[in-house]
Amino acid sequence: MSKVQWRGVFPALTTKFTAADEIDWLSMERHLEFQLDAGVHGLIILGSLGENSTLSAEEKLEMVRFFARADRRGLPLISCIAESSTREAKEFATAAEDAGCDGFMLLPPMRYPSDRRETLTYLNDVAAATSLPLMLYNNPIAYGTDLTPDDFARLADNPRFEAIKESAADTRRFPEIRRQVGDRFALFCGVDDLAFECLALGADGWVAGLVVAFPHETVRIWDLCQAGRWDEARVLYEWFLPLLHLDIGPKFVQQIKLVEALKGVGSAKVRAPRLQLSEAEASRVEKILADAMENKPDI
Repeated sequence: MSKVQWRGVFPALTTKFTAADEIDWLSMERHLEFQLDAGVHGLIILGSLGENSTLSAEEKLEMVRFFARADRRGLPLISCIAESSTREAKEFATAAEDAGCDGFMLLPPMRYPSDRRETLTYLNDVAAATSLPLMLYNNPIAYGTDLTPDDFARLADNPRFEAIKESAADTRRFPEIRRQVGDRFALFCGVDDLAFECLALGADGWVAGLVVAFPHETVRIWDLCQAGRWDEARVLYEWFLPLLHLDIGPKFVQQIKLVEALKGVGSAKVRAPRLQLSEAEASRVEKILADAMENKPDI
């Protein structure tokens, strides 16, 4: 039986840094409690929003160990695997399983535009390095490699793959995947500003970004959709939408971390080569947040 119930809101947690550019474990602990208190359903670390590419191999394992030791109130701990070589990905998968991870979110190879044969071989090879369940992560807009519904049909033969985070920004992918493989995979929305649409299409979950600053609102949308209270969910979602748009584009990490900072639940500190937003960019985010808080509905 799988260690993970692939259902609900899974925050893609940010990695908090100190002024000295080290991981801020105290802030990470506080933020974990903030998410747990809001009723999220799983935890994802070391994703794109977690600035995976800027962390050393040892820092990544330290993150896994930290969350594995923490009181997660029974929630599954999912670590992203985003490596540039099969060897590194397999080594991390094995080490992270030993460190206490419950499952993985697996991207195609980084920094190499693999073709279909290479991509599928990579995914299966990495899955073979662990006994844990995996979520396949498709994000062709950000990373260039597209896992199509046809690819998922091929990957369905591997029982280790249990879920899909679909971030192609095309809601047509959801019914097409189900047309080809039925309910073989748990399907998660991976794009914040398409969440309502994906949930209306029967998505099993939402790997969320702005949840790091607005967990109660994010979980509330999920709960309303699950209860069939679509009109109430839509009102809250449409209020949330200007903030959810911040999950898109090359500066999404800086934008979301600034919202965390402005809400008093994190820091805007990012690790180079990223730089914090320019004054004009930050002012735009500040206005979006101020407008949202001024018009916030009762949840």
